[in-house]
Amino acid sequence: MKTLHIRVMLVDDHAIVLEGYRRLLEKQDGFEVVAEAQDSVAAYRHCKELQPDVAVIDISMPGRGGIDLCRQLRQRDPSARIVVFTMHQGAAFARQAFQAGAKAYVTKSSPPMLLVTAIREAFAGRTFISPDVSEELARTSVEANSSALSSLSPREFEILRLLLETKSVSEIAAALNISPKTVINNHYLIKQKLAVATDIELLYLGLRERVVDPPRPD
Repeated sequence: MKTLHIRVMLVDDHAIVLEGYRRLLEKQDGFEVVAEAQDSVAAYRHCKELQPDVAVIDISMPGRGGIDLCRQLRQRDPSARIVVFTMHQGAAFARQAFQAGAKAYVTKSSPPMLLVTAIREAFAGRTFISPDVSEELARTSVEANSSALSSLSPREFEILRLLLETKSVSEIAAALNISPKTVINNHYLIKQKLAVATDIELLYLGLRERVVDPPRPD
């Protein structure tokens, strides 16, 4: 039986994490890491130049985040196969990742071999979700208002995530390469879609949906 040869791009803003990914995959038969990137700009460039079979992408990165990168890569190539590998266990992140075009979603707290499995499944065109996220998706699907954030587009969700991280309008505009006016308009539309009147209500919703973590005590 012929061994599959899967060319992988790794995207994460932490160099030590990239090294860990690479070492894990180098131990497996049939994997080749052809590119590494620490931000979305470099990742998009590598994808255009090297056309990896599978991109493994983190969500939280400086500038454009992983979900918006998924959207951008799928716009360029509708057949792009993407694995999101992240610390975020919240169902809202998983739903948005799949809406943006990801084929697999795995948390960094999962056993390492689940990432290997996810890459193989994505390469084969199949969906894969790590068990902890599957449980969260199942739990939230039966709760009231569980789909509140599903009404947002991947771009709107990325703007929401950056707003909840207290990024300024100019910072968000620069990160996503859009105008400040577009950020302001989207901010208003996001609140309309989520039926909240103030930024405080938006923050509470973000905390409830685990889009942002509560502040840790000093």
